[in-house]
Amino acid sequence: MKIAVISDKDTAVGFRLAGIHHVLIPTGQPFPVFQDLIGHKDIGIVFITEPIANQMGKPLKEYRLKNDLPLIVEIPDKKGHSKEQVDFISHLIKRAVGVDIEKKEK
Repeated sequence: MKIAVISDKDTAVGFRLAGIHHVLIPTGQPFPVFQDLIGHKDIGIVFITEPIANQMGKPLKEYRLKNDLPLIVEIPDKKGHSKEQVDFISHLIKRAVGVDIEKKEK
């Protein structure tokens, strides 16, 4: 399985330096780029920066809930990450293995 990235230019440079070859930088609407990418059956993981994932909105969230592969992972861009991202990853882990990894405040 291969790894792919949909990101801004700055983030793309880091992934290219790490040896990832499937790095896409959308110039318009990102969802068509995503749809084309998931058509490749050899892609196992797709990293998407949070701002781009937010642009894709509900269709991306629906895809993630209905499909196991490729695994879609939102990553922070150079500005950092949001709390919503951590919550979604916790939800996926709980759904996959049945363990709630969030620390509960007392």
